[in-house]
Amino acid sequence: MRIKKVFNNNVALVEGPNRSEIIVIGKGLAYQKTPGEDIDPLKIEKTFVMETKELSERLSTLLSEIPPKHLELTDQIIRYAAKDLSTTFSNNIYLALTDHISYAITRSKEGLSLKNALLWEIQKFYPKEYQTATHALHLIENETGIKLPVDEAGFIAMHFVNGQQDGQEMEQTLLVTEMVQGILNIVTLHYGIELDENSLNYSRFVTHLKYFSYRTMRHESIPSEDDELYQQVVTKYPEAFACSEKVRFYLREEFQVETTEGEMVYFMLHIRRVTSRD
Repeated sequence: MRIKKVFNNNVALVEGPNRSEIIVIGKGLAYQKTPGEDIDPLKIEKTFVMETKELSERLSTLLSEIPPKHLELTDQIIRYAAKDLSTTFSNNIYLALTDHISYAITRSKEGLSLKNALLWEIQKFYPKEYQTATHALHLIENETGIKLPVDEAGFIAMHFVNGQQDGQEMEQTLLVTEMVQGILNIVTLHYGIELDENSLNYSRFVTHLKYFSYRTMRHESIPSEDDELYQQVVTKYPEAFACSEKVRFYLREEFQVETTEGEMVYFMLHIRRVTSRD
């Protein structure tokens, strides 16, 4: 393998078979090396061959803009996560997660932090990935001395989730997350209150929204209840009905989803519970 570019002593871009470009990592493999020289294959500990030439070029460009040690740190995190979660990841995760971690470290040094609006949902929906991501924060702190906030564990957990999936499943995950958060926002704004995220009723509501969203993606729905029950709930909880109508409109406009009366009954009951101060 002939060196095309040296990023640091441990990371280099080399020319592989059929003139392909490969990122290689190994302790001291590029020490005092220059472009055109060969790499000792016995020193290579990890290779990055992106699925497309475009991704390979993007990773190479990224390494020109960030400390290459951040790729080494990300590799350490991904190796740990793959073992801890008993899974394998697409090579694409190296580009996305390295970029995210490097930017998070830079923001932390500048005193900036991003709040993760979906942190609670991520903790509940993907507990294993979140727990693994909290360990990733410890690895980052050990390597850099920087203690990132728990919000970052949520972001990293989503990289673990998406890194195990193909493009279609990743898109579905993002749509479900968007749908759940959109409905929660409608309830919060309609009632003008902050929902108690630690309550059992909130947990039940979010769980229902999660499965409702996945059913929607699979074009499944709860059959309509008998009209009498629907009318009883509408009459008993008019405010919850008004809020549910906003949810129905949101789902129709944003996702082209028609909500059955059966789903509306569940929405009204959950909304009544989660907003009740009785």
